[in-house]
Amino acid sequence: MNDRYDAGYGDDQYQLVGYDEYGQPVYQQTQPHQGRPAQAPQQSQQDARQPYDPYAQQGYGYDPYANGGQQAPGYDPYDTGGQAPMPPYDPYATGTQHGGGPAPSYDPYGQSATSGQQPRVAEQTAYIPQQAGPAQEPVAPGPDQRAGADGDRRAGPGRVSADGDEGDYHTEQFAFVEEPDGDSEDVIDWLNFTENRTERREEAKRRARSRLIALVVVLGLAAVGGVGYLGYAGKLPGLSSSSESKAGTATPASAQKRDVIVVHLHNTAKGGTSTVLLVDNTTTKRGTTVLLPNSLVVTDDDGTTTTLAKSVDDDGSSGTRDALDTVLGTDIQGTWRLDTPYLQNLVDLVGNIDVDTNAEVRDPEAKNKGEAPLVSKGKAQTLSGKAAVAYATYRAPGEAQNAQLERFGQVMQAVLRKLSSDPTAATTTVQTLAQILDPSLTDSDLGTFLAKLADLAKGGDYRTTLMPVQNDGTLNADASASVVKDVLGGTAKSPDKDAAVSVFVQNATGVTDNTEKARVVLLNGGFTFLGGGKASTAQATSKVVYADAADKENAVEVAKTLGLPAGSVGKGTVSSGDVAVVLGQDYKPTSS
Repeated sequence: MNDRYDAGYGDDQYQLVGYDEYGQPVYQQTQPHQGRPAQAPQQSQQDARQPYDPYAQQGYGYDPYANGGQQAPGYDPYDTGGQAPMPPYDPYATGTQHGGGPAPSYDPYGQSATSGQQPRVAEQTAYIPQQAGPAQEPVAPGPDQRAGADGDRRAGPGRVSADGDEGDYHTEQFAFVEEPDGDSEDVIDWLNFTENRTERREEAKRRARSRLIALVVVLGLAAVGGVGYLGYAGKLPGLSSSSESKAGTATPASAQKRDVIVVHLHNTAKGGTSTVLLVDNTTTKRGTTVLLPNSLVVTDDDGTTTTLAKSVDDDGSSGTRDALDTVLGTDIQGTWRLDTPYLQNLVDLVGNIDVDTNAEVRDPEAKNKGEAPLVSKGKAQTLSGKAAVAYATYRAPGEAQNAQLERFGQVMQAVLRKLSSDPTAATTTVQTLAQILDPSLTDSDLGTFLAKLADLAKGGDYRTTLMPVQNDGTLNADASASVVKDVLGGTAKSPDKDAAVSVFVQNATGVTDNTEKARVVLLNGGFTFLGGGKASTAQATSKVVYADAADKENAVEVAKTLGLPAGSVGKGTVSSGDVAVVLGQDYKPTSS
């Protein structure tokens, strides 16, 4: 590709003087070439004597930026030998001109090429880029020029203007350096990262919002379902009574289904009995313990009247159950005789009980009176089997039998709260007691029945109530309706007052408790008790008075029942009842 510059290497007419800015060699003619005008001798000698200076303003060589694009004199890269110059390179292969002449030479700078040799340009001279330029006087930099040696050095070699001045052009004016912007990719990556992170955050927020909404919906549905169930079951606070009344309105009390058993607690240490009814209303889903006072008047099989306590002792389980069915108008399915040792074992089996006690009870077996009480008074007292029996049978001096009966009711409800609600487990507990039950009540039947009541007691649908009994032991229809009719679904049928001898008793002994003891004794004897209160002054002897001669025999029987001598019986004025009794200081209670 450098053939055009290599022509004439064998001749001595040209010598290499340097390279242009494109890296091409630049030669200088040393002798006149054939066919070209000879230099003047003076000029040649002068040129020969003048030292070589590539940065001089005059000289020989090719400068592509010179005006007109003319070649330096004597430079013939093709060594034509004075002949017509070789046609210039035509990149478009246009050929020769019309008429057979050579095509005009190509000038990339827009100058028209002329045939023949180009005249020398005295101002142009060859240069060697590696050599330093000639020293020049400093020129004040223009506004568009950079000051200092760096600006002059970057002007580049060979930058010669049309008027011969060098350094008017600088590299910054022609060199377009494309500096890669490495930060652009970083910016794009950062934008992508920011966008992705923002999208992730938004997606996380959307997921969290969706989960929160789902959780609220689930909780709302659960709450609505729970409230609906509690409302349907009648277990919401403030709605139990309304639910019960609605159930009662829908189903009459007499038509509601109930399971009832009677429990007799026998105090094997001190004697005496206590009776309660356990009621499971399967229609209203409520359980109740009904306390029956011992003074309740019932009728024997032969039609004679007696008290509940005497019926339990004389007639046993079967006769008492029938008598209660007659008085209360209910249907009792079975009888559970619970002696105090079995009650103690039952409490121990369920793991002790918690009771709000209303009295302090000391251990009856304690020898030292200074020992701590077996049962302390207060709320939520934990009782063992022994303590539970002592509390259930405790009756303070001067207290009515109903006070002791209520303590027994507390113990029974606490036992039900601790008993298992599973029928199989409850049956196992009953079997562990090793009791001899009434033939009408088996272990399985009792265990299943107690398990149902235990479930109601744990759920708060259980209560204990006292059967209201008048002083004469009879039931007042209005007073007892809330229990007999609503709880038991029966009708009170107390024996006719005329069926038993009514006894009016006034206490003149000075001991308040003697009135209650006399009442119990008379009721157990089949008499109707009429309370006369306490006398204003105490009397030494007791009196039994009858008004009609027909009642003399009854008066004698009353004296025997109370343990009074026969001489205390006499005829007199009776303000109330068939026989009137004034208890004096000679009265010695025979039973409690």
